[in-house]
Amino acid sequence: SFVGIVLVAINPYEQLPIYGEDIINAYSGQNMGDMDPHIFAVAEEAYKQMARDERNQSIMVSGESGAGKTVSAKYAMRYFATVSGSASEANVEEKVLASNPIMESIGNAKTTRNDNSSRFGKYIEIGFDKRYRIIGANMRTYLLEKSRVVFQAEEERNYHIFYQLCASAALPEFKTLRLG
Repeated sequence: SFVGIVLVAINPYEQLPIYGEDIINAYSGQNMGDMDPHIFAVAEEAYKQMARDERNQSIMVSGESGAGKTVSAKYAMRYFATVSGSASEANVEEKVLASNPIMESIGNAKTTRNDNSSRFGKYIEIGFDKRYRIIGANMRTYLLEKSRVVFQAEEERNYHIFYQLCASAALPEFKTLRLG
Protein backbone atom coordinates (compact mmCIF):
# COMPACT_ATOMS: atom_id res chain seq x y z
CA SER A 1 0.00 0.00 0.00
CA PHE A 2 1.03 3.64 -0.38
CA VAL A 3 2.26 5.54 2.67
CA GLY A 4 2.49 9.08 1.29
CA ILE A 5 4.94 8.72 -1.59
CA VAL A 6 6.38 5.51 -0.11
CA LEU A 7 5.41 2.12 -1.50
CA VAL A 8 5.49 -0.81 0.91
CA ALA A 9 6.13 -3.93 -1.17
CA ILE A 10 5.92 -7.50 0.09
CA ASN A 11 7.59 -10.44 -1.61
CA PRO A 12 4.89 -13.04 -2.40
CA TYR A 13 7.59 -15.67 -3.11
CA GLU A 14 5.86 -16.60 -6.37
CA GLN A 15 5.48 -15.12 -9.84
CA LEU A 16 2.42 -12.88 -10.19
CA PRO A 17 0.95 -11.64 -13.50
CA ILE A 18 1.20 -7.99 -12.45
CA TYR A 19 4.49 -6.94 -14.06
CA GLY A 20 3.89 -7.39 -17.79
CA GLU A 21 3.84 -4.78 -20.54
CA ASP A 22 0.03 -4.52 -20.33
CA ILE A 23 0.31 -3.49 -16.66
CA ILE A 24 3.12 -1.04 -17.51
CA ASN A 25 0.88 0.54 -20.14
CA ALA A 26 -1.99 0.76 -17.63
CA TYR A 27 0.17 2.77 -15.18
CA SER A 28 1.83 4.94 -17.84
CA GLY A 29 0.52 8.51 -17.67
CA GLN A 30 -1.54 7.92 -14.50
CA ASN A 31 -1.33 10.05 -11.38
CA MET A 32 -0.05 8.58 -8.14
CA GLY A 33 -3.03 7.20 -6.23
CA ASP A 34 -5.32 6.83 -9.26
CA MET A 35 -4.32 3.17 -9.57
CA ASP A 36 -3.57 0.45 -7.04
CA PRO A 37 -0.25 0.75 -5.18
CA HIS A 38 2.49 -0.72 -7.37
CA ILE A 39 6.19 -0.25 -8.15
CA PHE A 40 5.04 1.00 -11.57
CA ALA A 41 3.06 3.83 -9.92
CA VAL A 42 6.20 4.98 -8.08
CA ALA A 43 8.29 4.68 -11.26
CA GLU A 44 5.69 6.64 -13.27
CA GLU A 45 5.67 9.44 -10.70
CA ALA A 46 9.48 9.71 -10.81
CA TYR A 47 9.53 9.57 -14.62
CA LYS A 48 6.78 12.18 -14.92
CA GLN A 49 8.50 14.55 -12.47
CA MET A 50 11.84 14.11 -14.25
CA ALA A 51 10.23 15.10 -17.57
CA ARG A 52 8.08 17.91 -16.15
CA ASP A 53 10.61 19.51 -13.80
CA GLU A 54 13.76 18.50 -15.72
CA ARG A 55 15.34 17.46 -12.43
CA ASN A 56 16.97 14.27 -11.22
CA GLN A 57 14.69 11.87 -9.35
CA SER A 58 15.42 9.12 -6.83
CA ILE A 59 13.61 5.98 -5.81
CA MET A 60 14.81 4.39 -2.58
CA VAL A 61 14.19 0.64 -2.41
CA SER A 62 14.68 -0.70 1.09
CA GLY A 63 13.59 -3.74 3.02
CA GLU A 64 14.42 -6.84 5.00
CA SER A 65 16.52 -9.64 3.56
CA GLY A 66 14.47 -11.45 0.93
CA ALA A 67 11.92 -8.64 0.63
CA GLY A 68 12.48 -8.29 -3.11
CA LYS A 69 14.58 -5.12 -3.32
CA THR A 70 16.56 -6.24 -6.38
CA VAL A 71 13.42 -7.47 -8.14
CA SER A 72 11.61 -4.20 -7.39
CA ALA A 73 14.53 -2.21 -8.82
CA LYS A 74 14.50 -4.46 -11.88
CA TYR A 75 10.78 -3.82 -12.43
CA ALA A 76 11.28 -0.06 -12.09
CA MET A 77 14.07 -0.16 -14.70
CA ARG A 78 11.88 -2.24 -17.01
CA TYR A 79 9.11 0.35 -16.57
CA PHE A 80 11.44 3.21 -17.53
CA ALA A 81 12.73 1.29 -20.55
CA THR A 82 9.20 0.52 -21.76
CA VAL A 83 7.60 3.94 -21.30
CA SER A 84 10.62 5.75 -22.72
CA GLY A 85 10.67 3.60 -25.84
CA SER A 86 14.07 2.14 -24.90
CA ALA A 87 12.79 -1.40 -24.21
CA SER A 88 13.99 -2.79 -27.53
CA GLU A 89 17.53 -1.97 -26.54
CA ALA A 90 18.26 -5.37 -24.98
CA ASN A 91 16.72 -5.28 -21.51
CA VAL A 92 18.42 -2.44 -19.67
CA GLU A 93 17.56 -4.03 -16.32
CA GLU A 94 19.38 -7.24 -17.28
CA LYS A 95 22.46 -5.31 -18.38
CA VAL A 96 22.56 -3.23 -15.20
CA LEU A 97 22.08 -6.25 -12.95
CA ALA A 98 24.44 -8.55 -14.91
CA SER A 99 27.18 -8.02 -12.32
CA ASN A 100 24.89 -9.07 -9.47
CA PRO A 101 26.10 -12.72 -9.25
CA ILE A 102 29.69 -11.50 -8.88
CA MET A 103 28.66 -8.97 -6.24
CA GLU A 104 26.67 -11.62 -4.39
CA SER A 105 29.72 -13.87 -4.27
CA ILE A 106 31.86 -11.08 -2.87
CA GLY A 107 29.24 -9.32 -0.75
CA ASN A 108 26.88 -12.04 0.51
CA ALA A 109 27.32 -14.14 3.63
CA LYS A 110 25.47 -16.58 5.85
CA THR A 111 23.71 -14.86 8.75
CA THR A 112 21.46 -16.29 11.44
CA ARG A 113 18.40 -15.21 9.41
CA ASN A 114 19.48 -15.96 5.84
CA ASP A 115 22.03 -18.31 4.25
CA ASN A 116 22.63 -15.85 1.39
CA SER A 117 22.23 -12.43 2.95
CA SER A 118 23.40 -9.43 0.95
CA ARG A 119 25.85 -7.39 3.00
CA PHE A 120 26.22 -4.62 0.42
CA GLY A 121 24.14 -1.75 -0.87
CA LYS A 122 23.56 -0.73 -4.49
CA TYR A 123 23.18 2.68 -6.06
CA ILE A 124 21.82 2.47 -9.60
CA GLU A 125 21.94 5.58 -11.76
CA ILE A 126 20.04 5.62 -15.05
CA GLY A 127 20.87 8.25 -17.67
CA PHE A 128 18.23 9.70 -20.00
CA ASP A 129 18.59 11.85 -23.10
CA LYS A 130 16.59 15.03 -23.85
CA ARG A 131 13.68 12.91 -25.13
CA TYR A 132 13.71 10.94 -21.84
CA ARG A 133 15.00 7.73 -23.44
CA ILE A 134 17.49 5.64 -21.52
CA ILE A 135 21.03 6.18 -22.78
CA GLY A 136 22.97 4.34 -20.10
CA ALA A 137 23.18 3.16 -16.54
CA ASN A 138 25.73 2.73 -13.80
CA MET A 139 25.62 0.60 -10.67
CA ARG A 140 27.83 1.31 -7.69
CA THR A 141 28.06 -1.08 -4.78
CA TYR A 142 28.98 -0.42 -1.18
CA LEU A 143 30.21 -3.11 1.21
CA LEU A 144 28.27 -2.57 4.41
CA GLU A 145 30.05 -4.92 6.81
CA LYS A 146 33.81 -4.65 6.50
CA SER A 147 34.21 -6.06 10.01
CA ARG A 148 32.81 -9.42 8.79
CA VAL A 149 36.19 -10.08 7.13
CA VAL A 150 37.83 -10.51 10.55
CA PHE A 151 34.89 -11.37 12.82
CA GLN A 152 31.61 -13.26 12.45
CA ALA A 153 28.98 -13.78 15.12
CA GLU A 154 28.24 -17.31 16.30
CA GLU A 155 26.48 -19.40 13.61
CA GLU A 156 27.38 -16.84 10.92
CA ARG A 157 30.01 -17.11 8.21
CA ASN A 158 32.41 -14.87 6.35
CA TYR A 159 31.71 -13.67 2.80
CA HIS A 160 31.04 -16.51 0.34
CA ILE A 161 34.07 -15.55 -1.76
CA PHE A 162 36.51 -16.71 0.93
CA TYR A 163 35.00 -20.21 0.97
CA GLN A 164 34.88 -20.29 -2.83
CA LEU A 165 38.56 -19.36 -3.01
CA CYS A 166 39.49 -22.05 -0.47
CA ALA A 167 37.45 -24.68 -2.35
CA SER A 168 39.20 -23.73 -5.60
CA ALA A 169 42.75 -23.54 -4.25
CA ALA A 170 43.87 -26.71 -6.04
CA LEU A 171 42.92 -25.40 -9.51
CA PRO A 172 45.82 -24.73 -11.93
CA GLU A 173 44.68 -21.11 -12.39
CA PHE A 174 45.62 -20.40 -8.77
CA LYS A 175 49.28 -21.23 -9.41
CA THR A 176 49.33 -19.01 -12.50
CA LEU A 177 47.86 -16.15 -10.49
CA ARG A 178 50.13 -16.99 -7.52
CA LEU A 179 47.15 -17.43 -5.23
CA GLY A 180 47.87 -21.01 -4.11
